[in-house]
Amino acid sequence: MSTKIEIRNEKNYNKKPILKLVKEYLSSISIAKITLTAIALIYVFAVLILPLVAVFVKGLEKGYSVYIASITDPIALDAIKLTLKAILIAVPLNTVFGIVAAWLISKFEFKGKNILITIIDMPFAISPVIAGFVFVLLFSDTHGLFGEILTKYDMQIIFNTPGIIIATVFVTFPFVARELIPIMQSKGSSEEEAALTLGASGLKTFFKITLPNIKWALLYGVILTAARAAGEFGAVSVVSGHIRGLTTTLPLHIEILYNEYQFSAAFAVASLLTIIALINLIAKSVIEWKIKKESINEEVE
Repeated sequence: MSTKIEIRNEKNYNKKPILKLVKEYLSSISIAKITLTAIALIYVFAVLILPLVAVFVKGLEKGYSVYIASITDPIALDAIKLTLKAILIAVPLNTVFGIVAAWLISKFEFKGKNILITIIDMPFAISPVIAGFVFVLLFSDTHGLFGEILTKYDMQIIFNTPGIIIATVFVTFPFVARELIPIMQSKGSSEEEAALTLGASGLKTFFKITLPNIKWALLYGVILTAARAAGEFGAVSVVSGHIRGLTTTLPLHIEILYNEYQFSAAFAVASLLTIIALINLIAKSVIEWKIKKESINEEVE
């Protein structure tokens, strides 16, 4: 009897340290998790949320009437119109280019494929300021490579709206292609080949099969393109000439106001870009959730 009691006591003695160690380990993990989460939240608040709030606080510090006057000023409205024009031209052009480039790269093997991929990645590698100077060297009326031809036909690109459009298109054209290429490569071309074999036209195959497969990635690329176009500063700054009311986009108008010590007006206009950024961020998050949901459904099927 005493032997059984000793064995039970020995088992209980062996269990206690193990349970204690497990509890200590779990508590240490929870403490580390809470600590890391707190550090991450503090960092996000200090680096992202606080500056965004400060933009609106500074923009509204002189009152609502001054805020409205700043963003409805004729020069500010011209900057808004030019920014929207750049977005409305750059996004469709780069969407078409991105779809065609992604289709070629993912579906076909051809000479120059690696060169095309390199060209697509070029805006990521080249500074926007350098890109702006390249466009000046190409299209300047005085010392541009095509200056004489442009002068002959009375065309002005640099220090004019076309230069801003070209610069915006250049810095934004990789985004749609870069979002579509991996999706198209992962999907393969078996569905398209089957549709073509059954007699469907190329256009019908694209709209019925290819487009539904890439729709969320396409929207994601469009949102990134629009966000980049709205906030572009470097290349546009070089080719614009900072002519108020003519060649100033929203970022350039903000810079001019800030350099003139019109801080409230500068932050008021900056709040518009902040709102655009927040809308893009929300849309981006929704699309990411949709893409993740679709990938999970495909894995289940």
